[in-house]
Amino acid sequence: MDVVVIETPQLGDRSYLVHDGNVALVIDPQRDIDRVESAACEAGVRITHVAETHLHNDYATGGLVLAEKHGAEYLVNADDHVAFTRVPVTDGQVFRVGRLVVRVVATPGHTHTHLSYVVRDDTHDDGAEAVFSGGSLLYGSVGRTDLVSPDDTATLAHDQYSSVRRLVGSSHPEASLYPTHGFGSFCSSGPASHQEASTIGEQSKSNHALTDPDEDHFVSELLANITAYPAYYAHMSPLNAAGVGPAALAVPDSVNAEELTRRLDAGEWLVDLRHRVAFADSHLKGSVSFEYGKGDNFTSYLGWVIPWNQPLTLLGPRGEVEKAIRDLARIGIDSPDAAVGHQPGEWSPESPPASYPHGEWTALLKGRAPGDVVLDVRRPEEFGASHIKGALNIPVYELPGKITELPDAKIWVHCATGYRASVAASLLDRAGRDVVLINARFKDAAGAGIETVP
Repeated sequence: MDVVVIETPQLGDRSYLVHDGNVALVIDPQRDIDRVESAACEAGVRITHVAETHLHNDYATGGLVLAEKHGAEYLVNADDHVAFTRVPVTDGQVFRVGRLVVRVVATPGHTHTHLSYVVRDDTHDDGAEAVFSGGSLLYGSVGRTDLVSPDDTATLAHDQYSSVRRLVGSSHPEASLYPTHGFGSFCSSGPASHQEASTIGEQSKSNHALTDPDEDHFVSELLANITAYPAYYAHMSPLNAAGVGPAALAVPDSVNAEELTRRLDAGEWLVDLRHRVAFADSHLKGSVSFEYGKGDNFTSYLGWVIPWNQPLTLLGPRGEVEKAIRDLARIGIDSPDAAVGHQPGEWSPESPPASYPHGEWTALLKGRAPGDVVLDVRRPEEFGASHIKGALNIPVYELPGKITELPDAKIWVHCATGYRASVAASLLDRAGRDVVLINARFKDAAGAGIETVP
């Protein structure tokens, strides 16, 4: 048995190709299935089975398209209400993938119908197993339980406590653990894990879901630490239940300058992918900044801030536009338009560029005037831990609906690193507000002479 890990760091998730050298099972594939197909081709194996641990809340699956394309069996929980043909699987069911024996284990908690899969090579007697736990048992934590319904959160938290114990009890201690979430995904109930690998035995000794002997204490801790999650999540499970089609990943022809102007005048969303400083120095008036960079923040925050199912136009160099299209397809945002180029003059030569000032903490220290507003766009729990004295806190994902509540004054906006602040600054600029971007790390504020309070 060999397990190929397919990383999606932009969403903090992993997909898996499990094979015996001839045939393969794919677990929780992302929508851009070409990465899975490349892995199968490199391994020289044929995909015969595709399995979902659950109807995902944080991405649009590629499972249906992958299974149909390769004539593979598509394994989905029999209790999931879906609009497509699948092979329904249930707790305790065992099926074969070549030499591999795959056992289905019901692990409700992250969702009501969540499944895990325990896989072993039938030709070996060494007890080696691989456990694919989806959003159940993660490295150091478990999947969050509040994504289905507020009314179900506590019940699912109790289910999660029982499920991870059941999964551990039905697996070999030396079994390798392969979760789908937990690498930065907001589907995790805790911080991003820095572990690259783990086993069932290791987690039994260190994971709070398995070491806490008091179920009620575990549940209360889990519920107390629930934080906000991206708004686009609300659309993923229904989309996955309806059946997701193939992703269109090609870069479209560039939108011309006249059409860009029309879209800006109509209030459509034009997303500039360039570095936040380049945007602050020169951008199309009315566009917004979602710096692509490595892509680690791009998908989640764009899907969180921009209203769902709105016309979208990407602005930026071809390479970044291409990567952004792929990332957006993973959350069900299909076929955005684009204007390819490195600066506003290439997209709309006749449009005078807009700009706003930016600086580090020293700029705030020297330039802040009485009546100016310091706006912290981090999450409430970050603000509660420490913030600038007198700052207002509006998380970036709430800002579009609250701009009119801000005082009519110069607004100095910051976050933890500058990324969310750059999004917020562009939203404020789009709304015609007087804004300054603080492009600096919050942890450096006190050292620069800025007064902070717990």
